[in-house]
Amino acid sequence: MSSELFAICFNATRPTGLARFWSGVLGWEVNPGEDEDAQGGVAIVPPAADGATGGFRIRFLPSQEPKTRQNQAHFDLTSASAEDQRQTVARALELGGQHIDIGQLPEEGHVVLADPDGNEFCVIEPGNTFLADTGVIGALACDGTREVGCFWSEALRWPLVWDQDEETAIQSPEGGTKITWGGPPVAPKTGTNRLFFELALPAGADRSAEVDRLLALGATRPEAAETDGGAHVLLLDPDGNEFSVRRPG
Repeated sequence: MSSELFAICFNATRPTGLARFWSGVLGWEVNPGEDEDAQGGVAIVPPAADGATGGFRIRFLPSQEPKTRQNQAHFDLTSASAEDQRQTVARALELGGQHIDIGQLPEEGHVVLADPDGNEFCVIEPGNTFLADTGVIGALACDGTREVGCFWSEALRWPLVWDQDEETAIQSPEGGTKITWGGPPVAPKTGTNRLFFELALPAGADRSAEVDRLLALGATRPEAAETDGGAHVLLLDPDGNEFSVRRPG
């Protein structure tokens, strides 16, 4: 059985504060009392009635590394109307977000913001058909090659819902948030990514066999990586982005 996307993780200088920010922006709930927080992190989960996420949670893990470059990935939040977009932006600013300039044009309808830890995200204007029916997190938009999009399609067994001009996107068969890759030119990767995927297997699954499958698909092991006996196995996707596989159960 293949891995599922358990969490999108943020390395955060203030995990609790960042969880509070995103909980307020998204309307998600802080997930209490799970053994995942043995790493000192905080997780937020969508409301039980909201199935339009792709099944993942968002985790905020403690890190002392300062932010020195634009992230390789960011959230695109959806809007039902112009007023809904305005309210999302206002709520984010009230919670500690800020407007930033990453080269967007005045005529573009989306609003670019950063959370209190400097992580970029966009609030997309209403009427975006590509993000229709995806939920509040319309997409995790990544800087990456077509190869990495195809890798993640196979790794998660999520179909490609876009594959054109070196740009790719995948989405869970159950719907929800899309994960997109913008194609070349891809900004050179320096240091550890602030955002990364955490995969999970059901109890009793063979994690070593799953790691072997991911390696056969094009993942690699970083130098000095822990063995499969640890709580998490760290791997790199074909673009060199970190991701981890949790111990089953």
